Amino acid sequence: MQPHRKRYWLTPPPDDPAELTEQICTVCEVYEATPALAAQGTHVISTDEMTGVQALERLHPSLPMLPGHVERMEFEYKRHGTLSLIANLDVATGQVIAPSLLPTRTEADFAAHIAQTIQTDPEAAWVFVADQLNTHQSETLVRLVAEQCGIQEDLGIKGKSGHLASMPTRVAFLSNPSHRIRFVYTPRHSSWLNQIEIWFSILVRRLLARASWTSLTHLREGILAFIAYYNRLSNGPFHWTYKGPSRL
Repeated sequence: MQPHRKRYWLTPPPDDPAELTEQICTVCEVYEATPALAAQGTHVISTDEMTGVQALERLHPSLPMLPGHVERMEFEYKRHGTLSLIANLDVATGQVIAPSLLPTRTEADFAAHIAQTIQTDPEAAWVFVADQLNTHQSETLVRLVAEQCGIQEDLGIKGKSGHLASMPTRVAFLSNPSHRIRFVYTPRHSSWLNQIEIWFSILVRRLLARASWTSLTHLREGILAFIAYYNRLSNGPFHWTYKGPSRL
């Protein structure tokens, strides 16, 4: 009996188990190839959003941990708003790079985040590991990748024709391995495959769970300071050993 533990159990089964296995293995193969890709100058980036990060100001100070007593926190707080953090984990180095802290997480926000990330090394090749959120497969993102890769062909019309016709056509364009900038998508209900989620859990445990913020500016400065601290003391990349269900 482990009453302190819990897990979700209503995750729907995949429509196509073979397709799910292929998608999982594709992500794992990218992770496995990361050192070789990095040696060639290709950046492999795990990216995602943490939305609704609250700037909560605790109204009473916490009581420190003492022998026989855990740290005690008062439940009353004042809200100062929320931010959305879009973060990148460089899979090869374990560093968190080019974060965005914004009031929203729209299609335009994510595309702007990818653009600012690419500008840190504008001539390099980039592989972004992301989930299948609609903003990660958007018209704006297709147009950004086409512009950055110098693709001159007609992209079509959203909802009607060409690469922009539908979600599957946009995904096919964005994940095209011939492009200098491309996306590799994790399967649905498989956020555990995205390495940035590991770092998000570190951020929550080490900073957000116990902090008190007096404003959104204070929250933004605190998160950026933690990222700088984490990068300075990081032990390097996460040791990813899972290779997919067909390769156990």
